[in-house]
Amino acid sequence: MLSTLVYCSLGQGGASLSISPDRSQFFKLESVSLSCEVQGNSAGWRLKRYTVSGDRSDCGRKWGKQQGSSCIVSLIPSDNGVYWCESGSGEHSNAVNITVPAGAVILESPALPVTEGDSVTLRCRYQGTPSDLTAVFYKDGSLIRTETTGEMTIPAVSKSDEGLYKCNNSKGESPESWMTVTGENMRNLDFQIIWFFFTGSS
Repeated sequence: MLSTLVYCSLGQGGASLSISPDRSQFFKLESVSLSCEVQGNSAGWRLKRYTVSGDRSDCGRKWGKQQGSSCIVSLIPSDNGVYWCESGSGEHSNAVNITVPAGAVILESPALPVTEGDSVTLRCRYQGTPSDLTAVFYKDGSLIRTETTGEMTIPAVSKSDEGLYKCNNSKGESPESWMTVTGENMRNLDFQIIWFFFTGSS
């Protein structure tokens, strides 16, 4: 059964969420660092998440480990969900989606918006060895091209490149991830639409 969570967020300028590495799909037990970058007083800002199971909680309670201004998460499939920063008064940052698929193939694509004109490389990775298997890339359900290196580069992204991407190789198929493309004049606008796809049992 395929389920979809759509999350819309309009940041209010007080904070922005950064993610390292900047991608939305991860293998099980990979670590990710999430940070709330706050303009002015950082007191009261917390990293929060909403998972597919309906859990809404802060870093350091049921998940993650707070290290300074960052939250370090060693990911497992139950960490699938939407992450954002929120103040005590209800202000919120941009949001990012994190997916930890049950399968052995992921698509490395940016979790944060990319700016028109930037070069972007998408990688189709297999958890085992080798990781450079021939891969087929799709956008919005349509075939883009096949790459023997397992990665596809868009030299200068445009708004038309925005969409839902996935890949497959001889080891399986990745989940889908949404890539957001903003214009140069939109670089500082914290607006995102997060599409979260996961496969569950019926």
